[in-house]
Amino acid sequence: MTTTQRLLATAIATLLALPAPAHATTTPTTTPTQTTTYPGHTTSRYVPLGPATADHAHDAGCTEARTGTNGVRILFFGTQETNNQLREPGTSHNTTTPRATTTKAAAYAHHWAKGFTDCRTGHTHAHLALGVNNKDDGGLTGTTAAHQWATLVDNTRQRSTTPAVTITAALDAEPGWSTPRWARDWINTYTDTTQTPLHTANSADGCPTTGTAHCNNNWTLADVHHLAGGGQPTVHALPQIYRTDGIQARQWAHISRWGHTHANDPLRFAGAMSQHTACQQRTCNNTDNTPHQAWTQLTDALNAHSSTRIPPLKTATDIRWP
Repeated sequence: MTTTQRLLATAIATLLALPAPAHATTTPTTTPTQTTTYPGHTTSRYVPLGPATADHAHDAGCTEARTGTNGVRILFFGTQETNNQLREPGTSHNTTTPRATTTKAAAYAHHWAKGFTDCRTGHTHAHLALGVNNKDDGGLTGTTAAHQWATLVDNTRQRSTTPAVTITAALDAEPGWSTPRWARDWINTYTDTTQTPLHTANSADGCPTTGTAHCNNNWTLADVHHLAGGGQPTVHALPQIYRTDGIQARQWAHISRWGHTHANDPLRFAGAMSQHTACQQRTCNNTDNTPHQAWTQLTDALNAHSSTRIPPLKTATDIRWP
């Protein structure tokens, strides 16, 4: 093989290894006669760190390893507050629930990874994404909060002792929880601080399925697109597809198409998030898609908006309380 041929082969291999955006105009990786295969689902968790123990974390990781399913799992630790404190998921700033230090989140991730490693068979691998939300009532600016979280995730990643688990980060950004500016400052600072991948398990509350109307809390399509990873190659969308009527999937397909049209930047979708298990633990109303339903709704909506058939979404994850 000549030098030119070797360089060409290397370039082709590199391109094939990169994830294709949802509305890429390249040759589709599947054809209409092929069946898109559901990958199975992983389990993500809301983690109140106050009552959490090392044994609980180890058991959670062990349980996931035994499924034999590769992919992303998100641990949602709640809201960032001053003095490197975390407030439990599902609470507001005036709650009296005790706070936990961010170092406890790192310790929980370590014990989860050990449990996964101890119980896995074969070569099952997990991307464990350590997540917070965009609630801006914790006394921090978006810039400070993101810098602190990027540092914590990077330190946890560097101290990981198992190749079975790759530590990444996650953000649950919802329009009702902050101003667009606060959320933009968070994600811009995160991506400026680290190259560690970020999974955005965001909502698109109030966003249109056609046109350019604003979303809730005066967020624009540009805001929601940016917070889901628009313009940021290390950020991958894993949006909330909870509703059984499929509207959330159509919203996200429209947001990605908007990004393709207006910024030449469709979103990079890692997959879909459901909350079926959480709904079995707590009451829900028409927001209890199974992970298979959520994944299928998003896949179908993206294909309906695309000029080419998209590559199969690699992840379906279902969230639960501990």
